[in-house]
Amino acid sequence: MGAAAITELKIVHASAMRLARGQVRKRPVLSSWSSVIDYCRSTMAFAEKEQFRVLFLDKRNRLIVDELQQTGTVDHTPVYPREVVKRALELSATALFVVHHHPSGDPTPSHADIEMTRTIVEVAKPLGIAVRDHIIVGRDGHASFKGLKLV
Repeated sequence: MGAAAITELKIVHASAMRLARGQVRKRPVLSSWSSVIDYCRSTMAFAEKEQFRVLFLDKRNRLIVDELQQTGTVDHTPVYPREVVKRALELSATALFVVHHHPSGDPTPSHADIEMTRTIVEVAKPLGIAVRDHIIVGRDGHASFKGLKLV
């Protein structure tokens, strides 16, 4: 593939990400689940390193901001529950989605993923911040902690 074709593919990818992000921002996040999944997959599914993102929501469940909190290695990203909740308080967020990526392609939650999510929920709850879901994105699909009854 030549340099021109590579550049064109990068432009198409950037355009698709911008479109997906716009769809999420226009609607309440909870009523547009497929838009959230499409957005997360387009921004993360094919990354080579693990990413940890947080979608911060206002009281109407509208996206305040999507933040890339950490980028890790091929199989680990450090996550600090205190920093997640601190940022939610700074943004006056009342809810959030935790999203991360498994470069292996398999979205199955690890024991560490489950424990980290429980810690975030425990820290956030007394402060009035709800963790709506933890979504793991992989090339082969996604996993929802809410769907798996882990949140």
